[in-house]
Amino acid sequence: DRDVTGVQTCALPILPFHPNGMLFRAFDKSGDVIASRTYYSIGGGFVIAESADGGSEIVADGTPVPFPFSTGAELLAHTRATGLPISGVVLENEKARRPEAEVRMRLLHIVSVMRGCVERGCATDGVLPGGLKVRRRAHALHQTLADRGESSDPLRAIEWVTLFALAVNEENAAGGRVVTAPTNGAAGVIPAVLHYYRRFVPGSSDDGVVEFLLTAGTIGVLYKENASISGAEVGCQGEVGSACSMAAGALAELLGGTPEQVENAAEIGIEHNLGLTCDPIGGLVQVPCIERNAVA
Repeated sequence: DRDVTGVQTCALPILPFHPNGMLFRAFDKSGDVIASRTYYSIGGGFVIAESADGGSEIVADGTPVPFPFSTGAELLAHTRATGLPISGVVLENEKARRPEAEVRMRLLHIVSVMRGCVERGCATDGVLPGGLKVRRRAHALHQTLADRGESSDPLRAIEWVTLFALAVNEENAAGGRVVTAPTNGAAGVIPAVLHYYRRFVPGSSDDGVVEFLLTAGTIGVLYKENASISGAEVGCQGEVGSACSMAAGALAELLGGTPEQVENAAEIGIEHNLGLTCDPIGGLVQVPCIERNAVA
């Protein structure tokens, strides 16, 4: 069809399984379809294929683990039975797939990528691409906080956490390298809280960082298994809300919280993001996405 401006348009149906779907067709020289397959990007970097009967095919890891769980209640039951924290239960499951040293190495590599993203975001000035002419703010804020030094302002830590989140999401909006945690649009929350732990919590260590990511990832798995982390599917509550919940629960464990208190912190984190919609201006992860990461 052509609209009133004369521009050719194409009206495509919304595919039934998920809003982010794409139909691939292969044609022979005479124009006949010789193969067809539908794929869905369901968020968090996951892509699934539609099966012949209209269902979906998800490749699952069938490795048996010592503490299987799919709900928070099952996870807490394992912590009570073993006396392990949530990170300890999940580490035992990870060790069924790869050595503990490799788990630790991979998690610390993730942290190094997060750190590099924060550093680039703090060092880069200018305007974000995309046409909205949104100025980067992390660079100027970093200079202000650095010049202020070790002030006695009780909100100093919160200002640094805000800076860390802004830095990451400005990098994401500019097409920089970020860690999907649990999505790119919500990539600033976990690094910001991790940086808070390392900078402001006495006795912080690499061991604590590993425990943080194990616990945060576990909470993210529960959302993915029982709800969704896809903004296209459930709104920003599934992205920034899940990230806020993941970070809150993980930090609670590092501050000495019991598994039940970790679960409660995670619940509080998502509770105040429920109903948050995904309404980015111009389809860009800039407004209101960047600020939402700082708030979370």
